Amino acid sequence: MPGSSPAARSTAEVPVQRSAPGSADARRTAGRWTVLVVLCASLLLVSLDATVLHVAVPAVSQDLRPTSTQLLWIVDVYPLVCASLLILFGTLGDRTGRRRVLLLGYALFALASAFAAYAHSPEALIGARALLGVGGAMIMPATLSILRQVFTDRRERALAVGVWSAVAAAGAALGPLFGGLLLEHFWWGAVFLINIPLMAASLPVGRRLLPESTGSHDGPWDVLGALMAAAGLFGAILGVKQAGDGAPLGPGALLPFLTGAALLTLFVRRQRRHAHPLIDMRALARPAFGTAAGCIVLTVLALVGLALLAAQYLQLVLDMTPLETGLRLLPLSVAAIAAGLVGARMLRALGPRLMVALGFLITALAVLCLVAVGQEDRPALLIGAFVLLGFGLETTLFGCYESMLSEAPADSAGGAAAGGETAYQLGAGIGIALLGSVMNAAYAPGVRDLPGVPTAASRAAGHSLGEAYEVAEGLADPAGRVLLTAARSAFVHGLHVTLLVSAGLLLLGGLAALRLPRSAENTRRPSGETGPPPDGKPRTSGGGTPSGRQGQREDHSDSPGALVSSGAGRSQGR
Repeated sequence: MPGSSPAARSTAEVPVQRSAPGSADARRTAGRWTVLVVLCASLLLVSLDATVLHVAVPAVSQDLRPTSTQLLWIVDVYPLVCASLLILFGTLGDRTGRRRVLLLGYALFALASAFAAYAHSPEALIGARALLGVGGAMIMPATLSILRQVFTDRRERALAVGVWSAVAAAGAALGPLFGGLLLEHFWWGAVFLINIPLMAASLPVGRRLLPESTGSHDGPWDVLGALMAAAGLFGAILGVKQAGDGAPLGPGALLPFLTGAALLTLFVRRQRRHAHPLIDMRALARPAFGTAAGCIVLTVLALVGLALLAAQYLQLVLDMTPLETGLRLLPLSVAAIAAGLVGARMLRALGPRLMVALGFLITALAVLCLVAVGQEDRPALLIGAFVLLGFGLETTLFGCYESMLSEAPADSAGGAAAGGETAYQLGAGIGIALLGSVMNAAYAPGVRDLPGVPTAASRAAGHSLGEAYEVAEGLADPAGRVLLTAARSAFVHGLHVTLLVSAGLLLLGGLAALRLPRSAENTRRPSGETGPPPDGKPRTSGGGTPSGRQGQREDHSDSPGALVSSGAGRSQGR
């Protein structure tokens, strides 16, 4: 491959046949798994930041004194900005180099972490979290698109996607544990400060080990289309978030939502007419892609929204410390990792349709089990439900991501990865807004018109359970005790209602999964994909003879040391 260094070729190119230990091909195989480790390490930090602040919310509130709206922005702005920019940076990486965008994301993420750690006001923390969202948008699609380029053999890629998606799910679930551990010994800024040395170490390691790759470079990059997608996603998600704050039909919710929807409509029309579109809109109509993206939204909606509520329930109702809260949520992460590691086998045995539908059903069962929680600690119930929740969520995510990547050609891997990650972050933003809205609507009536409690105090306590604790501290007994008892009971009631709504959405996801392909071999084999079909039999066309293109690849691969490069993507040595 002209212009490529030997090191880059040995990582970016994939052997078709197995090799003896110690051979050049075996070293190339080892290089691919080293790339996966580097990508997953950076992905873990980005996923952690989606939930690490959940257990730090009380400490942030006490230190910076944000309003309830500012506090929601502190939590929500990261997934909001990240989801808005994923398509932009994913397709930019296809054009300018995925590793280049990834390394720039590392640098920006470290810089934004420093700003967030030492933020002295709510506005400064919101701005720093927004910068973290920009860095996350550069990192997340690049990790998945590089994975798609490096692992062209479908069976190997299925295992790699399992590890990747397990890290993504585990990172979101480990966020509260990680944050709680730090808060036991340091101030809340430490949850951001830890990112700096890890991202700084990732820069030289990534530059040395990760292969550079781009797409086909056919035609100019559609800058206007990328900006339209970013602005449209920002407006649509902002509208949903504002609606979740209690005014779904107010101008603050309708105006950004309608503006975003209009921009996204124009973006879709532009991509259909454009000679070199950022995203192939025809792919969204195929069940393996469009349905998988919708299922990811529903899955992450449940994961992130319920993780936030669970952290508040464990701390404020059961009176656990941040570290105890994280430890109680740890079984969710362990189960997610286990599901990712067995995901490849499950996919071959069940196929995408049954695997994703089963994941939704397991997750819905776990959510329904949690409806039995109350104001007393029930550790066996919580641990069992969290295990089911982690396993079900990861099973669903694995099947969805593998279906999407297998549907996409290698030269548009960044666009496909951006689509999957946009769905992920869209689910995170909607989950916090939607489930938070349901929670607030069910919680607030429970603290109104309490005997002996001033009306102003009841109104302030109706914003959140955390505010109810603050208000109760300023009231004399028995008013403070009455308010706190009512607030805890109302929170548990709101949690039950939210869990039932989540279970309904998950069951809808299970029905939507029935549009996915029945078996893994039914998905289109993209250009550049190597290795046998999952059933191990030669691909046939017409009357059962091996298809021409596939047969040529197999005949060519019979020569010693034959290699197949990553599809239409170009591997460039650095």
